[in-house]
Amino acid sequence: MRIGLDAMGGDFAPKAIVQGAILAKQELASEDVLLLFGKQTEIEQIIKEQGATMDNLQIVDCPQVIDMHDSPIKAFKEKPMSSLAVGFGYLKKGLIDTFASAGNSGAMLVGTMYSVGLMENVLRPCLAALVPKAKEGVTILLDVGVDTDTKPEVLDQFGLLGSYYAECALGIKNPRVALLNIGEEEGKGNLQSKAAHQLMKESSYNFVGNAEPSEVFKDNVDVIVCDGFVGNLLMKNIESFARTIVKRGLVDEFIARFNYEIYGGLPLLGANGVVIVGHGISNEKAIKSMVLQSKKIYESKIVDALKKVLQSNN
Repeated sequence: MRIGLDAMGGDFAPKAIVQGAILAKQELASEDVLLLFGKQTEIEQIIKEQGATMDNLQIVDCPQVIDMHDSPIKAFKEKPMSSLAVGFGYLKKGLIDTFASAGNSGAMLVGTMYSVGLMENVLRPCLAALVPKAKEGVTILLDVGVDTDTKPEVLDQFGLLGSYYAECALGIKNPRVALLNIGEEEGKGNLQSKAAHQLMKESSYNFVGNAEPSEVFKDNVDVIVCDGFVGNLLMKNIESFARTIVKRGLVDEFIARFNYEIYGGLPLLGANGVVIVGHGISNEKAIKSMVLQSKKIYESKIVDALKKVLQSNN
C-alpha cells in the first residue's frame, strides 16, 4: 500500500515527522511505500543526517506550508502547493491509500471535504479517540473536536460510526454504545441529550443508555458518544490529568497507556477515505504510531464497511 504523510505538519516538523517515518518504515512490509509531502531539500537533509536510506520512502516536493495559524479555507486557495493540499490531491486521485498529518486539524477537515469528501448519507464527520480502560482494552470516545454544535440525529449517527469502527478496526463484537451524560437515568441531560437518547434507543446498534464521564475508564461500555465541544474538553482534561500524575512520579501500567505516542493519531470517521489527524505536539514515536495506525485502519476495511451500513440504513 501507499501511505501519505504530511512532513510539514506539527510543532516539531519536519524533523520529528521524517524521523518518525524512518522508524515506521522499519516495520512496514517490503511492498509498502511511505510518501512524504513537504520541502524536498529539508527532508533529504534530515534523512541524510539520520543515516537512513530511501528504501520504502518517496518525497513529493511541496514548497508551501499551511501552519496552525492559517485560516483553513483561505489557506487551501492561497497555498495550492502546500504539503496538505498536494497530499489531499494525491488521496483524491487514488495515488495514495491513506493520508495523515499532525498539522492544522481544521485544514485536515477542509482538505477532506475538498478532496475525497464524506461518505454518502454521512451528516457530519467525527474524530474517534481511544481512551484506556482500567483493566484492559480501550473505550472509543467520539466526537473529540470536529463538530462542536451537534444535532441529536448527528449524535445518533456517531453511535453507528463508532460501533462499526469498534467492530472492524478493534475487533470488538457487538460493541456497547452509550451517550455521555450527567447521569445514567434516561431523563437526565439537556434537550440535546434527551432527544439523542430517544433516537439512539431505536437504533440498529447496541445502545446501552447514558454513561457518566467516569464510565470512560470502566468496562461497562465500548463506545461513548458526545459532541465535539464536550469531547474535546474531556480529552484535554484526561490528558492533562495523566501528565500531572506522570510529573509526580506516580506512573503505573494504566497511566503509561495514556501516552499519546502509543496511538499516534485519530481517524476522521465519515470521510470517504482513510484520513488520520495527529496531535500537534507529536514527536517521532507518535509519528511512527500514526503511520502504522494508518496501515492498520486501511487494512481493516472500515471505510467499505461504513459505506455499506450507511447505504442500508438510509
